[in-house]
Amino acid sequence: MNEKIYKTMSRTGAGSLVIGIVVLVTGLVTGILMIVNGAKLIKRKSDILI
Repeated sequence: MNEKIYKTMSRTGAGSLVIGIVVLVTGLVTGILMIVNGAKLIKRKSDILI
């Protein structure tokens, strides 16, 4: 019985760790893309303003 609980807890922990890493990487990529797009907008500021 204890072995089943241990296996379940270890799988749950591993799954949570994987989800955390995916969320972290997604957040970093999104942040980098937002910074790059913002820099492009600032660079083209004179073209955008009428």
